[in-house]
Amino acid sequence: MSTSSASLPGGTQALGDLTVSRFGYGAMQLAGPWVMGPPADRDGALAVLREAVDLGITHIDTAGAYGPRFTNQIIHEALHPYPEVLHIATKVGAVRDAEGGWPPARTPEDVRRAVHENLEDLGLDALDLVNLRLGDAQGPRPESLAEPFEALVELQRQGLIRHLGVSNATSEQVAEARAIAPIVCVQNMYNLAHRQDDELIDELAGQGIAYVPFFPLGGFTPLQSSALTAVADRLDTTPMSVALAWLLQRSPNILLIPGTSSVAHLRENVAGAGLTLSGEDLAELEKIAASSIS
Repeated sequence: MSTSSASLPGGTQALGDLTVSRFGYGAMQLAGPWVMGPPADRDGALAVLREAVDLGITHIDTAGAYGPRFTNQIIHEALHPYPEVLHIATKVGAVRDAEGGWPPARTPEDVRRAVHENLEDLGLDALDLVNLRLGDAQGPRPESLAEPFEALVELQRQGLIRHLGVSNATSEQVAEARAIAPIVCVQNMYNLAHRQDDELIDELAGQGIAYVPFFPLGGFTPLQSSALTAVADRLDTTPMSVALAWLLQRSPNILLIPGTSSVAHLRENVAGAGLTLSGEDLAELEKIAASSIS
């Protein structure tokens, strides 16, 4: 029996005309080491996905580049036919090379191929959400997204995509995308130590557009990690729990997609995100952000 998504930390939020749990699941860790190849424990990967749905999670984030393609195939094996309430978001715009790199793949033909591969591997007639992945593994890059994004818009017109978003994007690229077609989310690196999107998050919240942060503990300096650990120790919890709870309290348009290949860790993340941070906790955590720009 599945748990209601309303009982998860943060409840539910709109993603375009879809309703999803604010606590979602990121599937990247279901692939093999370095996000290449099949999982070492296939049964464990299937169990994590099924547990996510049983917990009430209705937002799964994936990409054809994970594996590549293995993660989408595992999602299909574990969950198809999909529950009506479950919505899968995927990404296009990067592939994998033989060395495990993430080279861009954003020509119109690249985009079309990636969308059709996602449809095939997930066993869907239409994708709920496709995010155009921009920049590279080092972060966003200032460049026009018009050509690949317009290719996605055409696939949307054909009925193969319901909603569009952008990932690893600058504020200027978000504006450029919105001038071409409506988007329902922005997916960028953002956490307590990396607050470069504060203004963007608030702007998107006012316009009903979701913000999906990745790497909730990514890029912390040792000093910042120590400060986060001190708060977590005082609250008798983990740094990840504090980081996830802070993100949920940061803005109502934030959707979480923490990943794991462990059922126990998934349950721990769900429980941790439900932590209520006090004003004192939040003030102490703000010092982490201040240290990142000082």
